[in-house]
Amino acid sequence: MSKQAYAEALEQAKENFQDLQERGSEALSESWDDVQRELFSPAEISESRLRVELMGELIKARHEQGVSQKRLEELSGVKQPVIARMEKGTTSPQLSTFLKVLAPLGKTLAVVPIEN
Repeated sequence: MSKQAYAEALEQAKENFQDLQERGSEALSESWDDVQRELFSPAEISESRLRVELMGELIKARHEQGVSQKRLEELSGVKQPVIARMEKGTTSPQLSTFLKVLAPLGKTLAVVPIEN
């Protein structure tokens, strides 16, 4: 399953769960987090959340600065289709590629303690 299909399946499952919960199904867990913990390992959940957060920050920075994907290609040297796949979550970029895309936006990555 591609990462895009995986992300879409997760989102659909979450929406389905919320719909059933609103209808009052008593067979369901208390929250989406409970369901997620039943289906995925802590490492999978953590990785998924990190990917979503990283791509969200990339998209946010690009939009805030009014930079198109094509312009970001010119600034970073990373091809626009690669940037598009990164933002959609259909590719897992090398760290060096991600840093190349962040730099023209005035961003970088930092290593910080994990919050529990």
